[in-house]
Amino acid sequence: MHLDRAVTSITNARILDVDTGSISEPSTIEIEDGTITVVRAGGPADDAGAHDAEVFDAEGRVVSPGLIDGHVHVLASTANLSDLGGESPYYLAAQASRLLGDMLTRGFTTVRDAGGADFGLAAAVRENLVIGPRLFFGGKALSQTGGHADMRGPGTHVLDRHMCCPNIGIVCDGADAVRKAARENLRTGADHIKIMLSGGVASPTDRVDSTQFSDEEIRAAVEEAEAANRYVLGHAYTARSVNRGLSLGVRSIEHGNLIDEKSVELFLEHDAFLVPTLVTYERLKAEGARFGLPESSQNKVDDVLYAGIDALALATRHDVNIVFGSDLLGGMHPHQNHEFVIRSQVQTPQQVLRSATTTAARLLGQEGRLGVVAEGAHADLLVLDANPLEDVTVLGDAEAAIHAVFKGGRAVRRP
Repeated sequence: MHLDRAVTSITNARILDVDTGSISEPSTIEIEDGTITVVRAGGPADDAGAHDAEVFDAEGRVVSPGLIDGHVHVLASTANLSDLGGESPYYLAAQASRLLGDMLTRGFTTVRDAGGADFGLAAAVRENLVIGPRLFFGGKALSQTGGHADMRGPGTHVLDRHMCCPNIGIVCDGADAVRKAARENLRTGADHIKIMLSGGVASPTDRVDSTQFSDEEIRAAVEEAEAANRYVLGHAYTARSVNRGLSLGVRSIEHGNLIDEKSVELFLEHDAFLVPTLVTYERLKAEGARFGLPESSQNKVDDVLYAGIDALALATRHDVNIVFGSDLLGGMHPHQNHEFVIRSQVQTPQQVLRSATTTAARLLGQEGRLGVVAEGAHADLLVLDANPLEDVTVLGDAEAAIHAVFKGGRAVRRP
């Protein structure tokens, strides 16, 4: 995959405004150095035909902001996360390059990694050594002993804590150890800190309904993130673990399949974000074993599989900030866009689109720069053959729905 020469304008574009839920009349988008400089109704300026101009004619198609996936694992080339720490980081970087490139062609021009990706991979994307979406990284997720990122089986005691071993997480016990681990990630330029607030499916020894970390440990992570003007995202399923995290300052709850009315109150009180990841449970149930999910984890999928859609409906009814996430592992990554189809069961097209654009951009601290087609925004754009405001499920089939993908004004997929 490569980046084409930058375009200077996209003409005959019917621009999708996610916030207003409207489509413009044919317009022109002018781009300079990867940034949108002008959006105006009608055709190009008189000098747009200059010999050095690269004009893309959208031919009346819908042009939308590039999509944002708020929960990915770009190093997860297998569903057996316990194996990752023993892999060569060079091998996993090559796998990540493939996964990132595929995400970009599916229309995701920005992704937030929720455990594993580091400063080196982010730099490789930024410098176009790896062609992929803009990558927001947090380094290693923080886990207590026996927590969701402690990938040792019950008979294993050795733990390699070297920062360059490509585990998705690091084990730290006690507020001081949590503080140190958070500072190590932040030292490398991490955009966020992830902590494990509850058990999970992919970990070998914990229960999904367990709570993890003490209040003091959670506060330590939150304090360090806030001191660096960053935030904490917390893996949590049960209402007990979600509510505890929100009360202690966690900004973004990942999954949240078993939230309750109290959770909703806390989301609204703290202006926090919920990042459901419904497609991953569907795929883990259907093909997790095929792609390496251990039997102990397969047995935990049903604990969260069917509750997620109800949690999404509850949060939607109360206008909680909801962000698009997929959380797919191994060979299940190609199902990333199916999350649009699942969410359409309980959300309107506009609500789903906001979760993958403007709301996600706000969580990332990128309002006005990502998730919009507007002057001053990154020229991350999709040219679509269908209108997702009428039926958002069209985005479930990226190959059929997306005519072209632009990142920073450069085409990564075009006819």
